[in-house]
Amino acid sequence: MPDPCNMNIVVATDSFKECLTAKEVAANIALGIRMVMPNAEIQEIPISDGGEGVLEAILNGTGGKRLSVLVMDPLMRQIKAEYGILNDNTTAVIEMAQASGIELLTEHEKNPLITTTFGTGQLIREALDQGCEKIIIGIGGSATNDGGAGMVRALGAKFLNEAGDEINDGGGNLNELFTIDLSDFDKRIEKCEVIVACDVSSPLTGINGASFVYGYQKGGNQQDLKILDSNLAHYARIIKSTLDLDVSDMPGAGAAGGTGAGLMAFLKGRPVNGIELILKTLRVEERLKEANLLFTGEGKIDGQTLQGKTISGIALMAKKHQVPVIVITGKIGEDIEDIYDMGVNAVYSIVNRPMKLDQAIEEAPKLIQDTARNIMATIKCFNNS
Repeated sequence: MPDPCNMNIVVATDSFKECLTAKEVAANIALGIRMVMPNAEIQEIPISDGGEGVLEAILNGTGGKRLSVLVMDPLMRQIKAEYGILNDNTTAVIEMAQASGIELLTEHEKNPLITTTFGTGQLIREALDQGCEKIIIGIGGSATNDGGAGMVRALGAKFLNEAGDEINDGGGNLNELFTIDLSDFDKRIEKCEVIVACDVSSPLTGINGASFVYGYQKGGNQQDLKILDSNLAHYARIIKSTLDLDVSDMPGAGAAGGTGAGLMAFLKGRPVNGIELILKTLRVEERLKEANLLFTGEGKIDGQTLQGKTISGIALMAKKHQVPVIVITGKIGEDIEDIYDMGVNAVYSIVNRPMKLDQAIEEAPKLIQDTARNIMATIKCFNNS
């Protein structure tokens, strides 16, 4: 390993959900490194796997303007949400979590039976109003399980019951769906390229689908999840009869409570691996070629980290260029053993003593700094021995 004082270190991290943004995490890791190696060259690169932070990551890396607009949140309350337009003035970047994210709700407000993606559809409509012909939409971190129906409704579609009346929002009402009226659906979508950045490849329904895998963390109980899964299966059948397209088993259809299915069916969205898109857009591989060490991380790592998440994506890229990888995380879950085969050399939790979650969140900046400092002190110690 080169002289630690002259190391080229890439710090490319995701956010710590409900705690720190990716930019804040990277900045605190860099502060910890500089406590030990003030002259090290450090490249801070906030990244995202397609969920929260995709807007920040792309705009920070490529430039563009950030716009604010009034939309409806998952419970149809008016809020301000942001989206971006890149410097070409024709490409929009939309982060679903801005309008339909789980962090917009308190714990007791979470209810996937009634939450809606309507606000995400409003963001898409705003981008079209700005003349955008290409939309990159990151669909992680949602509070919803409505198959994207609310989003499609915001773009002019009508979801009707057998009596011809519009059904209520939310995945819990999709069982009433009888027909989808697209006569007033926004025609501009036909000329717009839609790229769907997601961090999972889940199918729409079944034990590995949208409801059973992610519905619990969105506030659903076991009975709710059975209802939601059955309703999404019904929704898929109506989509097939309307568009002659079977979304039920499409990889990524289950992302964001089935919003992946809605985007692919009604907006002809093209699903891509979120972290691969971000790494390519930000030219991270070019930076890794010259690096001696990579720090990465996110709020929690577990078995799901191996399935197209930030750490697995960037670790495989670093492994290709023989760059050591250190992961800093808030919590280490189960089944992470295979992560070492992807190129990760070491994993560190920032929690250095028994503490409650709210305390860990409050102290997160200092805990991250301390962890990075201790890691670099160890590296420097062995280098000087």
